[in-house]
Amino acid sequence: MTEQPTSYERPQPGVDPTDPRGALLRTPAPARTPGAAALTPQSAPSTQSDRGAQARAGETPGAATPCGKDQSGGDPEHSQPAVAETGTHRPRPAPEVIPAQPGGAGPAADGRGQERRTGQGLVPGKPTPMRRDGDRLRFVGAATRRIARGLDLDEIVMGLCRATVPTFSDAILVYLRDPLPIGDERPTGPVVLRLRRTDRIPEERDTENGFASVPQPEQPPELTELSAVTAELCEVRPGGALAEVLRGVRPVFADAPAARAALPELLGEGGELVVPSGQRAILAPLRGRRRVIGAAVFLRRPERIAFEADDLLVAAQLATHSALGIDKAVLYGREAYIADELQRTMLPETLPRPTGVRLASRYLPAAETARVGGDWYDAIPLPGSRVALVVGDVMGHSMTSAAIMGQLRTTAQTLAGLDLPPQEVLHHLDEQAQRLGTDRMATCLYAVYDPVSHRITIANAGHPPPVLLHLGGRAEVLRVPAGAPIGVGGVDFEAVELDAPAGATLLLYTDGLVESRLRDVWTGIEQLREKLAATAQLTGPDHPPPLEALCDEVLDMLGPGDRDDDIALLAARFDGIAPSDVAYWFLEPEDAAPGRARRLARRALSRWGMEELTDSVELLVSEVVTNAVRYATRPVTLRLLRTDVLRCEVGDDVPQLPRLRQARHTDEGGRGLYLVNKLARRWGATRLSTGKVVWFELNRG
Repeated sequence: MTEQPTSYERPQPGVDPTDPRGALLRTPAPARTPGAAALTPQSAPSTQSDRGAQARAGETPGAATPCGKDQSGGDPEHSQPAVAETGTHRPRPAPEVIPAQPGGAGPAADGRGQERRTGQGLVPGKPTPMRRDGDRLRFVGAATRRIARGLDLDEIVMGLCRATVPTFSDAILVYLRDPLPIGDERPTGPVVLRLRRTDRIPEERDTENGFASVPQPEQPPELTELSAVTAELCEVRPGGALAEVLRGVRPVFADAPAARAALPELLGEGGELVVPSGQRAILAPLRGRRRVIGAAVFLRRPERIAFEADDLLVAAQLATHSALGIDKAVLYGREAYIADELQRTMLPETLPRPTGVRLASRYLPAAETARVGGDWYDAIPLPGSRVALVVGDVMGHSMTSAAIMGQLRTTAQTLAGLDLPPQEVLHHLDEQAQRLGTDRMATCLYAVYDPVSHRITIANAGHPPPVLLHLGGRAEVLRVPAGAPIGVGGVDFEAVELDAPAGATLLLYTDGLVESRLRDVWTGIEQLREKLAATAQLTGPDHPPPLEALCDEVLDMLGPGDRDDDIALLAARFDGIAPSDVAYWFLEPEDAAPGRARRLARRALSRWGMEELTDSVELLVSEVVTNAVRYATRPVTLRLLRTDVLRCEVGDDVPQLPRLRQARHTDEGGRGLYLVNKLARRWGATRLSTGKVVWFELNRG
């Protein structure tokens, strides 16, 4: 519902209605009520100064008595708000102080002088005059409360506009620096102001509220909005008139010499049509904590009573509260941006696509105002087509918790690269947490899935147990020793090895999913198990539910009061690799090993119907095996995996990783990895606890 102003002043005598200055703010004169005394030449003021004095005193030309003087000597410049409108929608809050608009030629003429003086006998919903000083104080209090309710930049600027139009002014233009300075940083480059928002009283009003739609054919269409005739960008010239006004900080009237030179620079070439004559425009600089961040222009129509000296104090209060609010909103926005960036960088942007397993994940912060927390998840590819699945939870959901989480996640990735057993990874994470501080506590679950053997090894450090959803629809809470949380120190962690059948889904999660003020952990785990089983029944016993949809269904189990903590969720669908797609051999570290490796690879490719890759595979296998047997002291392993690509892995007991280098013309070796890099789709080398694995992949024909 659009807010409707409740009152306006009558047009002042001496204002030319055809004057182009203030054309955008002009409204038609209110219709004369029946029985109102008509102005006569004898009763009209004789001079312009007399007319101005009468207007300031609240008199009406030709009226027998003063208009709007109450018993305490108040002035009719402001009036009480009208009764709130009724409707199905919640209305915009009515202004608390609105300048009074006479309903006719004068109170004496229409017989309402006594009503305006005493406030008795007035029709409900009609504006009443108010004491000037008290009105201003009440208006400033209400306006600053409305501005303070804003949390972000747009809300604060909108609060300023809605609080001042039409209560204090008929229109407002708000300019802010572009870009806005943040905190104590010193902006570089010239000062540029951008028109952030404009607000004005619409030309068309409901006749029941005292405003009629009057067409203005002489006004071009582009002048119907303030933003159409004012400049969007303004560069403040050093030493210019606008720079001097902004440096002075205090609001000034538009007819002041400094403002007359500054407004055209701010508003642009068409700005002259916006500013009415006389003291009907105020230019108020917006100063934050350390510097001027913008400017606001308050405008009144030519027929409205002009601003007075006390209105400069009101404008100063509005500008100060708005500028400080904008300053805090910018700082809050930067903090929110830092939190979002921290959260984005701490968690994986995308999940890998390892062979034999499909992954999906979800993360929900504890609240929109706390975008970061201590929960994390990760999926790390390991040698031998294996994958490490990690989920953890640091105490709290603050910036400190997120920083500790980032360090633990980095440590877990480094330890996974060393291919340590899960219990050893948790042991080193425990040591790292103790080095970070005595109160750094976290829970973590680390699992390694092998798609070839269809087995999974899990170690737990005080974390809720995972849930395995079988292909037939049975959901099982895995029995994994809980262990002590990370950071306790001096405890051992135990790993268990379990079956991971093809088609099953493993769900890893943090306690925010299953624990809240309304339920304990084990009640939540049982509800999660039931939810998974019910979801699996929808797709039948032979088809597992889609992974992404399954994650969404799991999050739907959260009730309105179940969001006490961050939630991290990682789901892994085990596809595995069939035994018929795996070829595995041991080769003795001798000179005949490369030739034997070529023959074995040729036979496997022939069995799989991939003869077109024979030449490339024989060449690359020969080079990698030759490099392995040159330094190995134990048997070398050779494994071929047929999935969407052909993967070859060669393992030995030498921990040194090979590096790609450009061989010189006089070198006899050093070209094996160069050939692998040129012919293979991908290749790499990974250090193991017992040596290393060199692998490469080729696209299938």
